[in-house]
Formats: sequence, structure tokens, C-alpha cells
Amino acid sequence: MTLDQPTDADRSRASAKNIEKMWKYARGFAEKSGTQLHPHPEITEFLVIGLAKHIDELGRPLCPCNFYEDKVAEAKSSEWICACDEMQRYKYCHCLLFVNKDGLPITEYLPEGHEGREAYGIIKDEHPDKGRALGRLEEKQGRAITKKTAEE
Repeated sequence: MTLDQPTDADRSRASAKNIEKMWKYARGFAEKSGTQLHPHPEITEFLVIGLAKHIDELGRPLCPCNFYEDKVAEAKSSEWICACDEMQRYKYCHCLLFVNKDGLPITEYLPEGHEGREAYGIIKDEHPDKGRALGRLEEKQGRAITKKTAEE
């Protein structure tokens, strides 16, 4: 499979400062969460550029893979700020930035009927001791938690 490579025009969509900031974040979060960046570096780079572009526009790294009717409102809600609630809770990255060694999203913790589980089946977590900060906190406290309430 041949994938398009990011061009200088793609890279110019976001500031170099925020692109570097998001590269640092993505590498660090992958390590912290027990995941890897997508094995196709061009996919990772496109996602990093999208996150950086949203920092430039919105002040926050809003997930670049979703459609938002109101990006400003979504950025304020925090649900889709990278690492999004799904990644923090289920260790599932729908945009495939944070994946297992085979480039697949971890679906082991997703609830039944979730689109990720239906699309990929059950993909086991190779590092269950890492990641899932919200999921672990919810299990411990026995209640649903959002990033906003966890930050407060």
C-alpha cells in the first residue's frame, strides 16, 4: 500500500512550534499509555499536523478525525481533546494515532456494541498496566467521570 506523504503545504497548515509540541506529546503519551504511534509515519504526521492546527485555531489539541459543527464548543467540552475521553477511558484511539504494534486500536475495554469493537473485533491490550487513567479511576470509584471532573 502506498500512502500520500505529508507535504510542506500540509505542514504549513500549523505552526512549527505546535507541530513540535504535538510530536513531543504524542511520543510521550504513547510511552505513558503503553501504546505505539501508528506504524505508517505519514499517518502519524498527518494527525500531529491536525492536532497542532487545532492548537493554533482553538488553543487546544482537538481530535482532527471527527467532524464538529462547532469546533469552539467541542474544544471547551474537553471530550475530544487529545488524549480524548475514549483513549483515557478505554485506551481506544479511533484516529489510530495510538495503536498496538500491529497498527490496530485496542478495543478490549470498549463496551459491547461500540463501533470500534464491531469494526476491529476484540484487540487485546499488550500493556494493561499502562494507560486508561479515567477508566481506572471510574472502576475504583464506581462512577462515570469526565476529564473535566477529574481536573477539578
